[in-house]
This record gives sequence, structure tokens and C-alpha cells, in this order.
Amino acid sequence: MAESGSASVITLGGKGAILTSSSVYSVSNSLAHVRLDSSALDRLSSSPPNQNPPPVTNYQILFHQSLTPEESRASLIVLLNKLLSVQSGSGVRTVVPVHISETLNSGGAKIGSEPVEVSEDERALLEKLSLPCALCGVCAVLDYKSTALSTIIDAVAALSCEASGADVSAFNSIDSGDGFTAKEEIAVAGDLKVLLNGSKLVGKVKTEEVLETPKINGKLREVVKLVHSSTRIELNSGVRVGISGTAKALGANVMALVSAVKNVGESSLFRAKMSLSKVVGDELRSLFEKDVLTGDSLRSVYKLVLVAHLEEDNVKFVHEANVLLGLALKIVAWEAVIAFAVLEGGELLGEKVNGGDAGGDKKSEKKKKKKVVLGKGTGVIVQLIKDRLQSKGLGVLEKWVEDLFSFLDPKDPDFDGLLTKVKEIVESNESRRLPKLPKGTRDFAKEQMAIREKAFSIITEVFKRHGATALDTPVFELRETLTGKYGEDSKLIYDLADQGGELCSLRYDLTVPFARYVAMNGLTSLKRHQIAKVYRRDNPSKGRFREFYQCDFDIAGQYERMGPDFEVIKILTELLDELAIGDYEIKLNHRMLLDGMLEICGVPPEKFRTICSSIDKLDKQTFEQIKKEMVEEKGLTVETADKIGNFVKERGSPLVLLSKLKQEGSKFLENNSSKVALDDLEILFQALEKSKCVDKVVFDLSLARGLDYYTGVIYEAVFKGETQIKSLSLPEDWLAEVTIFKIKSFLCAYLTSTIALDNGNVMLVPVLRLCQLSLTLTVYISKIKPMFPGLRLSSVPNLYSFLGKKDVVGSIAAGGRYDNLIGMFGTKQVPAVGVSLGIERVFTIMEQLQKDRNQTIRATETQVLVALLGDKLPQVAELVSELWNAKVKAEFMVHKKVMKLIDRARESKIPWMVIVGERELNEGIVKLKNIDTTVEETVPRSKFVEELQRRLNQ
Repeated sequence: MAESGSASVITLGGKGAILTSSSVYSVSNSLAHVRLDSSALDRLSSSPPNQNPPPVTNYQILFHQSLTPEESRASLIVLLNKLLSVQSGSGVRTVVPVHISETLNSGGAKIGSEPVEVSEDERALLEKLSLPCALCGVCAVLDYKSTALSTIIDAVAALSCEASGADVSAFNSIDSGDGFTAKEEIAVAGDLKVLLNGSKLVGKVKTEEVLETPKINGKLREVVKLVHSSTRIELNSGVRVGISGTAKALGANVMALVSAVKNVGESSLFRAKMSLSKVVGDELRSLFEKDVLTGDSLRSVYKLVLVAHLEEDNVKFVHEANVLLGLALKIVAWEAVIAFAVLEGGELLGEKVNGGDAGGDKKSEKKKKKKVVLGKGTGVIVQLIKDRLQSKGLGVLEKWVEDLFSFLDPKDPDFDGLLTKVKEIVESNESRRLPKLPKGTRDFAKEQMAIREKAFSIITEVFKRHGATALDTPVFELRETLTGKYGEDSKLIYDLADQGGELCSLRYDLTVPFARYVAMNGLTSLKRHQIAKVYRRDNPSKGRFREFYQCDFDIAGQYERMGPDFEVIKILTELLDELAIGDYEIKLNHRMLLDGMLEICGVPPEKFRTICSSIDKLDKQTFEQIKKEMVEEKGLTVETADKIGNFVKERGSPLVLLSKLKQEGSKFLENNSSKVALDDLEILFQALEKSKCVDKVVFDLSLARGLDYYTGVIYEAVFKGETQIKSLSLPEDWLAEVTIFKIKSFLCAYLTSTIALDNGNVMLVPVLRLCQLSLTLTVYISKIKPMFPGLRLSSVPNLYSFLGKKDVVGSIAAGGRYDNLIGMFGTKQVPAVGVSLGIERVFTIMEQLQKDRNQTIRATETQVLVALLGDKLPQVAELVSELWNAKVKAEFMVHKKVMKLIDRARESKIPWMVIVGERELNEGIVKLKNIDTTVEETVPRSKFVEELQRRLNQ
């Protein structure tokens, strides 16, 4: 079937033919004629053979009295399409659809003015179809016009942003990356950026109403798609299907459309008035005010829609919705007119828009000719409008405005061309948008890759030193493999679309795939290492990514008590020491000790895991915040939460704190779980002491790894080095100089935290009331420092964290024992323990250390640059190939200027050069140049490879 704009005839009833909203709109506005397919007419009976024709009476096809001619014609074509879809033998004769098609093609405004002779069956069917066809017809008009509005509104809004000089920088950050931003909102923001790309007129005036444009226009897009989908179904459903529920099926989506259209109209009106303030002349302002377009007029029509909806007058409801949509389109047209007048109207109409004197002085004339720099997209639209106006030679403002209104009317022959141009601008610019990485991912440049490869080499060497074999698993697993293993963190699993009947998800970590591999292959012991990427649908932040590498080491199988646990922690200390990232500590706890602690405090067993998840946040939040979560969200009593608070503050030297927890009268010794845990920890700490790495470990009862599969020892390595302090960018005399930092609003409450003093003691900061939102850091410090005379610069990281700034790097490795995980995939329970190094955060530290030490990184390992003075590739190819064949790392370059060749070697930090020119080639020699010393030596051409190898080995 032909669409409006591509042909003037709409064919109905043919095989496979469907009725679209654009076809309905074209016929309803006499932009296209209807043709009935002969096969459809053949299916209808004129009169059964050997029977008398049924008696007929005159019948006038009428629709709701509130419908406009456009809406009535739309209703009639839907009715015609329904009649052509009835089955053979239904009693509908060809005379009825033929009469309707003739009425439509006559272009008459009053539908049904001429009655048609119908049988009783036909009359009953027409009466049954009148209401749903009226609803479908008006909804088809709504669908077409709202789709046009959703396409054009972004272009008009972009013109207004330029005309008013609005600040649109916030459009760049619409997608927060947390998964809570509407897809259409992001799309609108992207389209606005494309339209405004390169504009020099935006970025000055900040208004909340302009910044909400993506959200408002995005919602319109969203509901327009719903209306389109439901309308398409109702237009083409059979007569016996979908009749009784049509009003409900369409009404819900139309109600959402009405609300979105009202918001779009109000938003457009605000932008129009913003642009109007830039117009100096009075004539355009006067024309705008004569139309009496206000927010009240929108709200008045909106109320009529609501009343009709509440009264269940369904046809009037969709009619009033169409009136509201027409009003919104008119406002958008005015917005476009005013924006264009501000941007280009002065050139076409002179003083009537900009208030200047057409015959004024040269300065005024120069100002008029000053070229404005529009966006690449808006510039095309403005030129399109200018071409139309200039082709018609319009010089009178009223005619100028009238023609622009016509141009933006969906009935105008050029309107489809405008819509097509807007779509082309946005879609063609997809490839020209500034490239952007998905949030939570990163590229590794050549210098970063050098650091990464160095780190991987160190890590792999440590793993192999302990007898681990390499393993690789698929990047995605069956969804059932991953679900139920990570507790509350399961919400961060990346699910994939169904492909061939299998539901899969990207791996969240390397531990669960390892457990699946061990169980699937019936293994009872395995020591393995793996370096691979994992994926988490997390909210990305500094040092926190959605795609990142993990470096895992795991030991599965039956071994001596705490033996694998000791080795894994020892491996972790070796990794962090050999990576040379600086100071760190390994916080350690035991899951059974945590369970015993919660049992002692009175926490029900079914809440152990969820409370552990709350405790695990103590490195990021104060205990008061955690307490509020445990009490208000997870149902603990205040007394129970306070008991937990008394325990989780315990941290210190492993053997010292262990001795305290095992002293006579300790409640932990009365609990079976915690007693077993303390015995495990005693063996572990003694082994770590003998291996001279216990000083790197801190026994911390607040550590509660949130993953469900941990059953024994748990640990987490935290970076404490100088890089973290430097990255805070605090001045040395920070107490005196930091005077403008504003304390976050959430600090204006009662807070409790701890500050580490120089002497190593940990003291509790008393409850403090912060009364002013704008309280400066200096004032805050003046209140705290007298309480703690020992507070010095070394306390900055702790205090800074207290003020709401979290660790820049945070946890860099973690792990623990998981004795039941492998058994979840098979019949055998195979105990296991492992550690995972978060290499991305290690990269961050190593990169910062390189900068702090002013160290440069060689992106390549090239040893020799073969430099040919001239332009003959074959000659240099022979030389460099000899080096490659000798396993020398070499590159080549051909250039006529020797300094270009030397600069290349210096920039790439290549230590040696082989320089060959015309003279060297003729004499059978080459020059060897040491880049560091700048010393050049001549060696025979036949021995240059041997000579280079000797020097490189030295």
C-alpha cells in the first residue's frame, strides 16, 4: 500500500495490505484518494444465488457530533477497511464500501450527508463498528501528528537554544551510566548535541527548563511509540477481534500521550518566550501576543480531555486530545518562528525583527552582517527555511510568519521533506558524532599497555612460582550458573539477550566459572591461575569500571588445615610487594566468626547474609548510616545494631586481637562457629608470622565480604601508599589554606567517625551538629582540632574520608575460602580458597607512581631504528630483515632529512640507530649511532648485525 507523500492513491483490501496512520491522515485531509482492491470486492456478496435480495432501508453513516471533518474522514476510512476485511458470506454487499470510498474521494467535508441503502445485517454491523472506528480513526490522526511532533520538536528546541544562548553543556552528562536514565531521554540529548555540534551561540544562559528538554521530549518519544503500536494493531484487526476492548486498549496510551504533549507544549512555550526576549522590535511580539498562547490555554484543553476521560465519553476524549495536540503543534511552530527570527530574521526583514534602522550608520550595518556560527545541524535547517521564504519573495512579516506556520503544518506538501531532512541530519551525524567510550570502560594507550604488560608478567611469574596451571573459561556463562552466587550483588550481573534458547550472562568474576569447570570435569584438586576480563553492571566511578581484568589464583582440594589459606595470602603479599605499588594492608576476617558475632548479637540466621552486606559498606559509610540501614530497611532492633557496632570497631594486629578475643570470658568462645574460626585464625596467623608477612595483615571484624559463597577466611587488600594522598591534591599547609571547600549537604546532621592520630591510637569523634550548609572546612577544623592536639597532616586521608571523599583507589584485591561453591555444580563437595587481584586499580597506582617519579615509559621494546637517507624502500627492507632474522627488535624509516630520523629514535626512546645514505651504500658500510651518547661509529655492512648484537648484549 502506498504511503502518503509517495503516491496519491491508497489501495485497500488487497492481499497483505495494511492500513497505516499516515494513510489515514492523508485521506482524512484529502491528500490521497482511496482505491478498492477488486479481490476484496469479489469476496463480498451482492446477493446469494437463488434467493431473494434482503430488504433495504436508507441509512446515514454518522459519527460523534464533536468530531471535526478531518476526524470524521479518518473514522470513515477505518470503517471502510474493516468492512473490506469481513469474511465472505457475512451479508455485506459491495454497494456499502463503494459508497464510502466515493464519499471519501469526493472530498466532502460532511461525512454521511447522503444516505445509503443497507440491509438489517449491514445496519447492525455499521452501528457496531461506528464507535471503535471513530476511536481508531482519531487515534491514527493522533499517531501521525504526534510522530511528526516528536521528530520536529528536537530541531526546534535546538534552534531556540541558539536563539536564547542557552547553556546545554549538561546534555553531555545525561547518561549517568547507572542504568536509571531513560533510553529516549539519552537519545534526545544525543540528537540535540548532533544538531548543535559546532554552534558558537549556546552555553551562556543557564535555565532548568531548557535542561529538562531531553527528559520531556524523550517521554514524548516513548509514549508516541506506544500509541503507534496499539493504533497499528487496532487499525488492522478483524471485525470480530478487538472491538469491545478498543476504547480501553487505545485510551490508556492516549492518556499518557496527552500528558506528554501538555508538557512538551509548556516546555516549548517557555523556550519561545526566552527567544522572544531577544527580539528588539515590537511587530513580531505583537503577532505572538495576539494568538494568546499561554500555559493556561494548554491547561484548559487538558482539563477538557480529563473530563471526557472521566465521563468515559471515549470519542470526545480522543477528539479533545487531538485539539490539545494541535495546540502544542501551534506553539512549537511559534517557537520555530521566533527562534528563526532571532537567528536570521534580521537579514530578511530588517528593523521589523531586530529593531534596527535599515538605512542606519555603517556600524549598525556591520553588526547586521556579522556572521553567526550555527550548529552543523541547525545551520542546515535554517538554510532550508531561508530558501523557502526567499523562493516565495515574502517581505511582509505577517506573510513571512504565515508561510513558516504553513511549512511546519503536517498537511503542507513540504513538511515531509522537512521531517526527512531532520532525520537525515541526525542519522547521518551518527558516524560523525564525537567518539565516546561506554561508561565504565577504558582504552589502554601504548604507554599504559607497557605498564599493563609489565604487571601481567610479574603476576604470572608469581603464580607460576607456586605451581599453578593456566585456565581460560568463556566470557559468558549460562545465567543459571551465575545467579544465586553473589547475594545482593547479583543485580550487577550483565544479562545477554536470548540467542537460540539459551539465557546467558557475562561472567561477574572468575571464581564461579572456575567452580563450574572443576565440578563439570569431576576434578578433586586443582591449583590454577587466570587473568581475564569480567563484567559488572555497576555505577562507574574513579577507579571503578564495568569491564576490567581480574587476576585470580585458586586452590581446590583437600589439604592440611589452613595450608591453602596461608599460601594464597602469602601469594597476595608477594604480588603487591613485587608490583612495588607502595604501602598496603590486608584486612582479614573469618566468615564463621562473623556468623558467630551476629548470633551473639541476636541477629536471626536468615538475616546473616543481608546484614553482612550492610557491614561490608563500613569502608565507605559511617556506622550511623549502616545502623540506619540495618534498623529501617532490614528490620533489626536498635539494641542489636548497637551490639554489632561494638564488635565491628575491633581491628588491630592479628595475634594481639586474636589473643583478646580468646581470653577467658569471651563470648566468642561460647559460640561454636566463632570458636572454630578462632582456632583456624590462630594456625593461619602463626604461619604468616613464620613467613614474615603477618605485619601486612590487619585483623578487622568489620570486614564482611558480601558474596554469598564465602565460608571461611575472607580478606581484602587496601592501598595506603603516598599516591593516594597526593591524588587528593591537598596543600601542605592544608589547615590554613583550604577555606573554600564546601561540606556536603549530608554532613549537616549528627555524624560519628574515627580519626587516626600520629601516635597510632584511634579515637572517637564526638557527635557534632553542623548547622550551616555552607560551613567551610576551616571552620569545621577549628571545631575539631582543639579536641585532638595530635591531629597532623598524616591524618589527612582519614579526615578527608570522614568529610565524604572516599579512597581514590580503594580495595585492590580480595578473596576467601568457599567450600560449598563447587558442590553446587556437582555431586562432590570440593573445598577451595582463592584470591583475586583487581588489576585496573593497580594500573591506576602504577601510572600515578610513574608520573610522581617523572619516569617515562617506553611503549615499545624496539632496540634499533634502521634509518635510510633517501626514498628507496628495497634497500632499507634488506637491512631491517637481516636484523629481524637475527631476532633483533627493529623498526625502519625512510626520509631525506637525517634530523627527522634522529628525532624519531629519540621520541620512541630507541637506543641504537643504523644510518645508511648514498655514500654508505656505495662504500659497503653503515653508521651505528648511540642515541644516549650521540656517538657514531662506522662498521662494515657485512658485520653490522653481529656488531649490534654484541653491543646490545653488553
